[in-house]
Amino acid sequence: MSGTPERVHAFGDDALGDHDAVGLVEELRAGRVSRGELVAAAVERTRRLDPVVGGLAAERFDVAAQESHKPHAGYFAGVPSFVKDNSDVLGLPTQHGTRAFEAVPAVADGDVARVFGLLGLTVLGKTRLSEYGLSASAEPVGEPPVRTPWHTAHTAGASSSGSAAFVAGGAVPLAHANDGGGSIRIPAAVNGLVGLKPTRGRVPSDRMNREMPVKIVADGVVSRSVRDTAAFLREAERAYHDPGLPPVGDVTRPGRKRLRVALVTQTLTGAPVAPEVVAATEDAGRLLESLGHHVEPASLPAPASLAEDFLDYWAFLAMAISAGGRRTWGRGYDRSRNDALTRGLAARGRSRLWRVPQAIVRLQRSHRHTARLYADHDVLLCPTVAGPTPEIGWLSPAQPYETVIERLLDWVAFTPVQNVTGDPAVSLPLATSAAGLPLGVQLSAARGRDRRLLEVAYEVEAARPFARIQD
Repeated sequence: MSGTPERVHAFGDDALGDHDAVGLVEELRAGRVSRGELVAAAVERTRRLDPVVGGLAAERFDVAAQESHKPHAGYFAGVPSFVKDNSDVLGLPTQHGTRAFEAVPAVADGDVARVFGLLGLTVLGKTRLSEYGLSASAEPVGEPPVRTPWHTAHTAGASSSGSAAFVAGGAVPLAHANDGGGSIRIPAAVNGLVGLKPTRGRVPSDRMNREMPVKIVADGVVSRSVRDTAAFLREAERAYHDPGLPPVGDVTRPGRKRLRVALVTQTLTGAPVAPEVVAATEDAGRLLESLGHHVEPASLPAPASLAEDFLDYWAFLAMAISAGGRRTWGRGYDRSRNDALTRGLAARGRSRLWRVPQAIVRLQRSHRHTARLYADHDVLLCPTVAGPTPEIGWLSPAQPYETVIERLLDWVAFTPVQNVTGDPAVSLPLATSAAGLPLGVQLSAARGRDRRLLEVAYEVEAARPFARIQD
């Protein structure tokens, strides 16, 4: 383990080195490393990093080692990775971050794990998340929290917290994440990573996500480079392509078109945005202007009702999880073991159930607002989160529900819009807080314009290389 008592990482002089996933593919094809060596190095790094950051939910190290010796035609064949613990992996339990039931090993891969398998990614195990993915920090009561390796006194964000901590800390180059309110982009911002929430339907999701009345969850990865995220989307598209979406294709460089950028720094609710977050977002706007793009101020393209409607829908989902737990996970499900945030959301869901049908209708129509913005602009630029990374405890569900939900709503004020509209959005690590922690800035585009986001992400990455934890 390297770093200081606060900042830790597992990068070293082994088969993984400092390479991203595309770099490891190049190393494998050149014969400089073997698939077995990559898996062994990733397992060793995970074992050193996990006691500090707490990202591991379940492991299949021995199975992964065996798989590394089997031939595979996938582009990423031999590159080690993880799947988030709300998606099924054959032989591993899917615990969803809760103690309300005891999960049994999955009898088959879910859709996400099947895509990973087709691409050749070697799954080392499952990563931890907040309970049912409902919070932006994974701090289960009575268990270790998931910490960012950038400063272990602070949260790794959520809900894809374990994946982000392992990628940032160097255990693997990329890992599965999914996003129902910011759960790819928030941990990416916190951990200095690239976090793209693809357009709705771009990447297959497991059945539970597909059956939601408003399909807010999108699956993807967190990575340390734009080219890794672009390569993942390219390969995932070769495995599965939604015919209703324009193809992403092979994006390897910036686009030539100069873009019209809408700059937003205010939340829908008027919740405060930290001055250093505003400054980082405005600085990103100046960077885009220096690259020839046109940037102008705008307002968040969403109806005033979106924040309350989204919370009512979120609460409805928590209520459905709580009420249907025994049917979903068996008679051993005990909803009293859910944390205070889940219980509080479920109670809100029950008391406001009468509002949900109309809230769903309004949420389903909200894409009209972003469509109007994108009629005059190519890209929306805004903060990923409204403040710097909180310390462990600030979002702990051991606190009263009212305290946690107020803090969550203030901090996670920007990301839910694209979950509701289905538009793509990416968080890029373009700034650093006064405390030395990464700050993410978010770019979003119209539905299906994932390629455009990747092109502009390549451009800003080249102009302002992302900070590396090992430096």
